[in-house]
Amino acid sequence: MGPAARLAAVLALLALRAGEPARAAARGDTFSALTSVARALAPERRLLGLLRRYLRGEEARLRDLTRFYDKVLSLHEDSAIPVSNPLLAFTLIKRLQSDWRNVVHSLEASENIQALKDGYEKVEQDLPAFEDLEGAARALMRLQDVYLLNVKGLARGVFQRVTGSVVTDLYSPRRLFSLTADDCFQVGKVAYDMGDYYHAIPWLEEAVSLFRGSYGDWNTEDEASLEDALDYLAFAYFQAGNVSHALSLSQEFLLYNPDNRRMARNVLKYEKLLADGPNHMVAEAVIQRPNVPHLQTRDTYEGLCQTLGSQPTHYQVPSLYCSYETNSSPYLLLQPVRKEVIHLDPYMILFHDFVSDSEAQKIRELAEPWLQRSVVASGEKQLPVEYRISKSAWLKDTADPVLLTLDRRIAAVTGLDVKPPYAEYLQVVNYGIGGHYEPHFDHATSPTSPLYRMKSGNRIATFMIYLSSVEAGGATAFIYANLSVPVVKNAALFWWNLHRSGEGDGDTLHAGCPVLIGDKWGHLPLETEDVPAKMEKPRPLLVLL
Repeated sequence: MGPAARLAAVLALLALRAGEPARAAARGDTFSALTSVARALAPERRLLGLLRRYLRGEEARLRDLTRFYDKVLSLHEDSAIPVSNPLLAFTLIKRLQSDWRNVVHSLEASENIQALKDGYEKVEQDLPAFEDLEGAARALMRLQDVYLLNVKGLARGVFQRVTGSVVTDLYSPRRLFSLTADDCFQVGKVAYDMGDYYHAIPWLEEAVSLFRGSYGDWNTEDEASLEDALDYLAFAYFQAGNVSHALSLSQEFLLYNPDNRRMARNVLKYEKLLADGPNHMVAEAVIQRPNVPHLQTRDTYEGLCQTLGSQPTHYQVPSLYCSYETNSSPYLLLQPVRKEVIHLDPYMILFHDFVSDSEAQKIRELAEPWLQRSVVASGEKQLPVEYRISKSAWLKDTADPVLLTLDRRIAAVTGLDVKPPYAEYLQVVNYGIGGHYEPHFDHATSPTSPLYRMKSGNRIATFMIYLSSVEAGGATAFIYANLSVPVVKNAALFWWNLHRSGEGDGDTLHAGCPVLIGDKWGHLPLETEDVPAKMEKPRPLLVLL
């Protein structure tokens, strides 16, 4: 990169930091926030308009082709066509030499198609990238795992947990949205390409089943076929150790495509393996779910997510209680906050109706143009990761009066100073398809954390406000405290991250469970330790969900 190019890049970066929202979020991050997914509807509406114009042009062309077909057919249906008639002989030669060529190479068809292609290319940069398709497919697998969802049910649009012979409906949609064979194939292929046969096999099995049921029907939009699904599924079973089933699927493939030499060689290979070692005769492959090395608490985490909220009531624990809270603050005297103590160690409070619908909507609107892929601290770097799927935006309290009002309310109810340098900026988060954040601490656990580089001290407390509701999933699971708090619209969840000694509270390990159905927004202010006035002032962190 030359000096001029470097200068242009620096100026562009400075311009963005100076106040330009990140409207043109990187392609490949669409799946990581539902608000970004919703924005993808606009270019699709433009494509629908282009397709409508194309169809009208094609309908006119097809009417003309039908007229030509009927005219020629009527001549052939008359068995007494006198070719000796010079006029008929001439028109036959003309049709075969000229008319048919013009029909086959119809200029109208080319023009219609070109107009559609030109229109598509104009909106192509606004469309999701292939990385978004991969991310969305992985999200379906994540939901499948965490909520024990049945793949066949998902393909029919039904969200059912299957444990042994027990089937539980987790969510009943008002309208069923079923998946096509090609949809299931794409999910299975993403898993296959990752070498994840645990997920690839059930999705490819469903794709094969659906392709079999519609064999002979061709959909223009489909990328795959029954042969493709059989091909991938056969090799997935082979990789999983089930040679017998790989052989039967490969033989079925050859029924549809007998000239495929590669598959014919695979059949011979599988037959030889079975002849040499009868141990390969496996009725069903036993495949282990891929291990997640960094997630040692996976079983507990997923169990808490499956409860869809499990905090105890005061009937179970008498020391838990509800009250109207003023915290001796004049600000809350006329309108106390509805306080519910939901856990004692660590101490957790849920403040109901902490924000109004209009305040929640305003904060979402302020944050949406600035949303970018959420990151986590990795050593001294901050990186996007698979175990945190969301987009975040940071808002100063000067961005709008509603944020100043919110700051005063938080300070009044907690007694904490939420202005710089004692807190971080307001962080607003929107979760994506199957959006989640696996078990983590809000406080820094390493001296290399960016928090210490900012000289802001560690995070004392978390104040998390739910700016929306969800229909299923999305609970906040506290792993060692063994409870999960469901998303309560407009409520705020508060807990201390540090002990009085300043040491981190290990019992605050928590996770944002994958959102099953709904659009989860949150805001979370994180309070930092006191710092001397002459130190560099840290930025306050506030996060809204």
